[in-house]
Amino acid sequence: MNKPLQIHNKLSVLPHYLQHLNGRMKSEIKELKRLGDLLDIMNKGLMDTYFQPILKLQNGLTIGHEVLNRPPSSPQFPTTEHFYEFAGGTDLMFRLEKYCRRLSLTRYVERLPNPKAKDDKLIFINVHPGILNDSRHRSGETLELLKELGLSPSCVVFELTERQAVQDYVSFEKALSHYREQGFRIAVDDAGSGYNSLKTLVYLKPEFIKLDKSLICGIHGNPEQQELLELIREYAARSATLVIAEGIETAEELHYLQKVGIDYGQGYAFGRPIPQPLDGYLGEKR
Repeated sequence: MNKPLQIHNKLSVLPHYLQHLNGRMKSEIKELKRLGDLLDIMNKGLMDTYFQPILKLQNGLTIGHEVLNRPPSSPQFPTTEHFYEFAGGTDLMFRLEKYCRRLSLTRYVERLPNPKAKDDKLIFINVHPGILNDSRHRSGETLELLKELGLSPSCVVFELTERQAVQDYVSFEKALSHYREQGFRIAVDDAGSGYNSLKTLVYLKPEFIKLDKSLICGIHGNPEQQELLELIREYAARSATLVIAEGIETAEELHYLQKVGIDYGQGYAFGRPIPQPLDGYLGEKR
């Protein structure tokens, strides 16, 4: 091949290379902007905190609240799901987790209608599974915070979502045992959504199983969903685990869940997430 032809061939691929390089640069700039926004949200305290009640289905008693920390909407993070999905893939997740845990517990105590009743209900806090046995974790930090706030560990339930898969169940179970020895309890979120459900439940032996809203939506008219619910309910009964149905929105869903003996429920039918941990309600809002 002569030299002019070699030069021509090299030049012909140059536009494709420059296009690839430009795409990489745009991607990296977007990544840096997201990282900058994530740091700003933590450093400037921009997270909003909401509380959604969890009720006993047979009598309407509010047994606790799930704490939901949400970032402000932005071009980088148009939804809360985008925010946590991005954060979970960065080295900042450990720092964000600590920040959110402190925020959840502190704002819960600050916003209670009756500060003297702070130990009356359960506090469900979302936890990324990879954080609990992170080597950077300092044992006793959460206990120190609870003591500072006047809360008991028995009030706190760590809610683990199945969508962030556990890689090493044996070591993870050891980490959970450490928290249980301190008085904390464990809930597995998103059960029935198709994410490692059976394996997660068997290995982690949670005190609570939270049924994914995709399983609950329209369950009164769906035999397949009813069958899966019954399997989980039977497993829970044999393992002394309590079941919480999430995403209950209609009277029909509620009545079916009451009929089949589901313990607890959460959803718009009882109360939307609001900035204060107030009791929920069955039926018409009082």
